[in-house]
Amino acid sequence: MRRRAPGETVAPYRHRRDGPALRTIAQRLGQWLGAHLSALEAAEPPMPVEDRAADTWEPLVAVADLAGGTWPQRARQAVTVLTTQADESGNVSTRVRLLADVRTAFTVLGDPPAASTHDLLTALNGDEEAPWAGFGPTGLTGKRLGDLLREFGITSTTIRFPVGQAKGYTRDAFTDAWNRYCPAPTAEPSVPSVPTSFPQVIPGTDSLTGTDRSVPAPQSVPRLSRQEELGTDGTDTPRQRVTAHRR
Repeated sequence: MRRRAPGETVAPYRHRRDGPALRTIAQRLGQWLGAHLSALEAAEPPMPVEDRAADTWEPLVAVADLAGGTWPQRARQAVTVLTTQADESGNVSTRVRLLADVRTAFTVLGDPPAASTHDLLTALNGDEEAPWAGFGPTGLTGKRLGDLLREFGITSTTIRFPVGQAKGYTRDAFTDAWNRYCPAPTAEPSVPSVPTSFPQVIPGTDSLTGTDRSVPAPQSVPRLSRQEELGTDGTDTPRQRVTAHRR
């Protein structure tokens, strides 16, 4: 199974439309399995996983072995992939991390149309923040690189480089996997910069530094009569009237 790429659409399942066909297939599978029930109960197929995962997947692998053809290989590949994804839930998958780091490696190499396996491994193992240098005594190897990328349908090929032929990978081979599993981040919208200092008034003028604006001239304030003097709260302050008494 492949992850849906951004913008890719798939036909949705509809119970009323798709259910009858699926029920027919289920009935035929039930009849076929019933005729081989004894063989399936005694089957002990070799499993690509161990412990609880092997117990969970063993019945389906036994059915695939009984069907023959390409089903045994396809079933074991599905078991390996799905078990690995379950073990790595909550963390970035090793394979997805490899895809992103290969893209970085192509960028470091100048985004060539193809890169040799040797050059990719040199870039990957040379990244101190990546885990690839710890994949064995010599770091990530060409075989291990091929095994990790095979899940995405990416394989190496013989490519003619200016220095001669060598095993390597074309950049176009990664495009689909990059879009599905680690799309490049979109550019962030620009944010207006905040000035580090604010305009200051130039002494002796009414202009602001760095602008063509001027400071408004001081406005005249009407003088208040003594009886209209404002109090501390901005209201007229009542004044006590003194009356002179004659003897």
